[in-house]
Amino acid sequence: MAKAFRYSAILLCVVLVLLISGSEQLQSSQGETLLRIQRLLNYPSSLSSWNSSIDFCNSEPNASVTVACYEKSITQLHIVGSKGTPLLPRNFSIDSFVTTVVGLASLKVLTLVSLGLWGPLPGKIARLSSLEILNMSSNFLYDAIPQELSSLSGLQSLGLDDNMLAGEVPNWIGSLQVLSVLSLRKNMLNGSLPDSLSNLENLRVLSLAHNHFKGEVPDLRSLTNLQVLDLEDNGFGPQFPQLGNKLVSLVLSRNKFRDGLPAEATSYYQLQRLDLSNNTFVGPFPQSLLSLPSVTYLNIADNKFTGMLFENQSCSADLEFVDLSSNLMTGHVPNCLLQDSKKKALYAGNCLATGDQDQHPISICRNEALAVGILPQQKKRKPSKAIIAISVIGGIVGGIALVGLIFLAVRKVKSGKTIQKSTIRLIAENASTGYPTKLLSDARYISQTMKLGALGLPAYRTFSLEELEEATNNFDTSAFMGEGSQGQIYRGRLKDGSFVVIRCLKMKRSHGTHNFMHHIELISKLRHRHLVSALGHGFEYYLDDSSVSRIFLVFEYVPNGTLRSWISGGHARQNIHWTHRIAAAIGVAKGIQFLHTGIVPGVYSNNLKITDVLLDQNLVAKISSYNLPLLAENRGMVGHGASSGASKDLSLSARINQDEKVDVYDFGLILLEILLGRSLTSGNDVDVLQDQLQASITSDDAARRSMVDPAVRRVCSYQSLKTMMEICVRCLLKNPADRPSIEDILWNLQFAAQVQDPWRGESQSSEGSPVAATHQPQLHITIY
Repeated sequence: MAKAFRYSAILLCVVLVLLISGSEQLQSSQGETLLRIQRLLNYPSSLSSWNSSIDFCNSEPNASVTVACYEKSITQLHIVGSKGTPLLPRNFSIDSFVTTVVGLASLKVLTLVSLGLWGPLPGKIARLSSLEILNMSSNFLYDAIPQELSSLSGLQSLGLDDNMLAGEVPNWIGSLQVLSVLSLRKNMLNGSLPDSLSNLENLRVLSLAHNHFKGEVPDLRSLTNLQVLDLEDNGFGPQFPQLGNKLVSLVLSRNKFRDGLPAEATSYYQLQRLDLSNNTFVGPFPQSLLSLPSVTYLNIADNKFTGMLFENQSCSADLEFVDLSSNLMTGHVPNCLLQDSKKKALYAGNCLATGDQDQHPISICRNEALAVGILPQQKKRKPSKAIIAISVIGGIVGGIALVGLIFLAVRKVKSGKTIQKSTIRLIAENASTGYPTKLLSDARYISQTMKLGALGLPAYRTFSLEELEEATNNFDTSAFMGEGSQGQIYRGRLKDGSFVVIRCLKMKRSHGTHNFMHHIELISKLRHRHLVSALGHGFEYYLDDSSVSRIFLVFEYVPNGTLRSWISGGHARQNIHWTHRIAAAIGVAKGIQFLHTGIVPGVYSNNLKITDVLLDQNLVAKISSYNLPLLAENRGMVGHGASSGASKDLSLSARINQDEKVDVYDFGLILLEILLGRSLTSGNDVDVLQDQLQASITSDDAARRSMVDPAVRRVCSYQSLKTMMEICVRCLLKNPADRPSIEDILWNLQFAAQVQDPWRGESQSSEGSPVAATHQPQLHITIY
């Protein structure tokens, strides 16, 4: 019996030794995995304490590194690098890195932030089947969000902020039933949001700011737990989103919302932060927002809100910041905003009765409010007979008064000026904002880029003839810059000392002002960092029939020469380094993208040339040539466009796609000259060079560099040069369907800039679906 007991005891000891040994082996295996991660990350300073002798599970956590274990298995791994960490070396493989990480099979929390990771996020990361929190923000991940993540049924938080992810938010995102945080800020995601987002009943935070989304926001009223919604700097709109009432923070700034606020907005009793700035919201401002019980921050600046403010309006005791600037409100600033030193209030650019902060005359706000003419979601009511009668009488009286004013104005003009060649110079001006009333009446086309202060440009406005004559010394020959088929071009200097370019377009007598409103409206939207932006316009009329005799289009003046002169034709070519060339290409691509998708209708087939690209004093590229729809002749307007709806839509869509790819080809020619550093002589020259470029891509690095301008041949990195060549060749493909989209081009150029900077030490310049166009006879406007 004693002998049997001894055998049993020995056997138990052996088992315990094996178990302990197995546990140590498991810990050792995971330790080796962590050390391999350290090597693959190129030994970042935050992991300097890691070595083969460290007990990872019992190491002291800090803000940069945390390893947490449960039963000798690593369940949490947090690694946070320094802000602005550059890309990892070009021999880094994101696929190998993720293959190593998934070796930690028990991970529930994985944080890999600011580590310089680059490449497409591999779907194999979903092999971490127990993952609950994944944060890979502030890296250089690109391509689409991998579908394999849909298998992570336990995922509660997904953070991929500040990367280069592209494509749409996938529809399968709605299958992550326990997801409570979805944060995809600062990427290149686009398209509309999937309706499946409404399935995420546990979602508390949805942050999609600084992307390229567009369209309506899905109905999110079913997300009863949603507390934070951040959609800043996208293209959402026009309707205010349908939301639950438990929101704590709502940010909709810098989008394309242009509706009124729904009544439900005043019932967000838990709301602390509300930012609706830089949209085109219209209708009365709900003053009860100031007294929401929890609100601390309220910003409605740069909209079209109307209504009268009252001194006795109450405010929330917690309210700290209010910005009501640049709206159409009248009345008095509430005393609760003026008498409490803890509250900062901004309200300039309205028509308020106050002596401080610049205010407009009350007539301006009234006129603009009438022009906008949109009230928020009110039920239509049938007007009474009394109202109809009053309206008819008012219309008759108003018509008589208007005729009388016109008669007096014409008499005054006749008596005060000499008529030359039956033409009198009258410039139509709008006393309120400089925008035509017809333009303002259609809220769909009020572009955010026209707002005061955008791009550092003055607001788009109407110029008087006297201003333009003074700016050009009565259109003196010394101010003359050239003449094309569509008019004369002059350089002018305004009273504030700024230079402008003025194009004078002669019109046929059959055109009245209303025929040009849509045309002028489209021009007024051409305000972008990478376009020679429109500053204003003016009309000149024939006296006898009040038709338009001339249109004056005023643009910003860019004096620093063309991109070609800096690359292949001037003394300054030594200043255009490789990173500057990439930045210029990115600028041109962003300008094209804006022309295609940033305005309605889009502007296509722009016949772009490298001589149409100008550089400003900071070497920022600006496109100076656009292709604008020319309104049809009066005789051609009757019956114009009468055709089968379905076939018309199909042909229009195909036409837009074709026209888009025409601009892509032209961009390829510009990119080819940027690469070669010399002018292109003919179409045959382009074909030969394209073939040579294609051959060099598949050859060695020396062959590629032999094709490039000697001025930059030695400073461009391997991957940056190859990426630029590849996208150039794709742009020049014969079949338009094979050419890349402008979004694809832009992504590749930005990638070329990203992979260039870390290895060459050059200072990188900071750069940070099309809608139907009206295809009418085209007016090609070359500003310079």
